[in-house]
Amino acid sequence: MPDTDTAYGRYVALGDSQTEGLGDGDDTTGLRGFADRLAEHLARANPGLTYANLAVRGRLAAQVHAEQLAPALALRPDLATVVAGVNDLLRPRFDADHVAHHLEAMFAALTAQGAHVATLTFPDPARISPLARPLTPRVTAVNERIREAARRHGVTVAETGHHPVVTDPRLWSRDRLHASPLGHQRIAAALAHTLGLPGADDTWSHPLPPPATPAPTGWRAATGELRWTAAFLGPWLTRRLRGRSSGDGRTAKRPKLGPVDADVPEPRSHGEQA
Repeated sequence: MPDTDTAYGRYVALGDSQTEGLGDGDDTTGLRGFADRLAEHLARANPGLTYANLAVRGRLAAQVHAEQLAPALALRPDLATVVAGVNDLLRPRFDADHVAHHLEAMFAALTAQGAHVATLTFPDPARISPLARPLTPRVTAVNERIREAARRHGVTVAETGHHPVVTDPRLWSRDRLHASPLGHQRIAAALAHTLGLPGADDTWSHPLPPPATPAPTGWRAATGELRWTAAFLGPWLTRRLRGRSSGDGRTAKRPKLGPVDADVPEPRSHGEQA
């Protein structure tokens, strides 16, 4: 059931690259992302809303907990989103209980201070790339623990993981690790709907219109997988083996609460990009 309490004055987003907004804009022109888009929707319903985004790309759940929770609590949010764990899924020594421990610690601290906390579940990566099939059990385990921890602390969960549309290639950037602008739009809409914000509905979960060009099959599909491995998966694995992260040396893009432009147009329906 969507939440019906929509009176928010301070929104703070915690997380990694998805919350920072990778895939929706760039580092030159600026990143937008689902958290910015959700803040815009919140501001339309809550004039005077202020917003901070503490997310930094590449962060593991433990790092989000260690680096972002205290600053978030200091900002005393009415609403907080906590989305982390994807980077953990990709590590060789993945431990679902370890990830859940850090997520639940953030849920507990924020809700104890009076914040309404929202999070989401993750889609099966094998439906996005066949090479990611070994990660399916990990995603299932994390999603189960997110739901359990959320129930214990009254956290709102946007169930984005099981809707077929979330694995439509058009919702993902070329690296298949980050949402595209359209994907970020859908994530924001899912959270807005689950929170019961005015003007939000379930159209975010509806399928997109058929693509103008059919998806490649056979050798063309196999060639595409090889190109993706060389261009994105290989470099990512190399960084991990060297103990490096895409977020090395980076800080939050919006560490302080600030006003939000509520005049940004509402996302169009049926998955059209705004």
